[in-house]
Amino acid sequence: MQRKDLKILLLQIREDQKVRQEELESFAKYSELDITQFEVLNVFDNPSFGAEVLDDCDALFVGGASEANVLKPQEFPFVNDAIKLIYAAKEYSLPTFASCFGFQLAILAFGGEIKHKESDYEMGSIPITLTNLANIDPVFKGTKNNFPALSVHRQYADRLPENLDLLAYTSQCIHSFKYRDKPLWAFQFHPEVDRSTVFDRLAIYKSEYTENEAEFHKVLNSLVETPESHMLVKNFIDRVVLTS
Repeated sequence: MQRKDLKILLLQIREDQKVRQEELESFAKYSELDITQFEVLNVFDNPSFGAEVLDDCDALFVGGASEANVLKPQEFPFVNDAIKLIYAAKEYSLPTFASCFGFQLAILAFGGEIKHKESDYEMGSIPITLTNLANIDPVFKGTKNNFPALSVHRQYADRLPENLDLLAYTSQCIHSFKYRDKPLWAFQFHPEVDRSTVFDRLAIYKSEYTENEAEFHKVLNSLVETPESHMLVKNFIDRVVLTS
């Protein structure tokens, strides 16, 4: 199959209209696909769905969230269906790339635990440490250790359930895993988000993640470009989806 023929399902957990478009454009840009190759299932518009939405797609992308919380399925009823969808993608061996909120959904889908931090959580540009397995992993192979990535999250995982191989981490938490013998990867950081996008996004959600203007500007000033992180999206398409 050629790149131009791929069809991707993006499971999107964004309520703000600007951020919805921004996220779609970011995934398209760094996967080097056209936006028209993405079918978007936004869970705020369609909170109930089943595994049939995976039919006829070549890969599943799962994005981040700013308004939702995986630990509050009673408040966000789409969480349970999203968890089931990621589990179904694993069962179907459908190539899957889950970012941030998608990472947390995947942890829960495979029997793990997500915890919450009210303060001192990761926000901004952070160095990512790779495991030895990452050196031979098709998505991470060729990526330098301690590469910078962009991450903003209060929920996190500090241990992996069985069948998940650790690929990347920081001192605070796990940042990437692959499901053993399945084409499924998850990332707590945002491979699809660049510095300028985080600038814009933090401006929208600054009251959610920063306590005052001084902290907000401190985070903005700390942001760096993250080209190694973006390459992971392209690697996933090149080395996994197009070779499946």
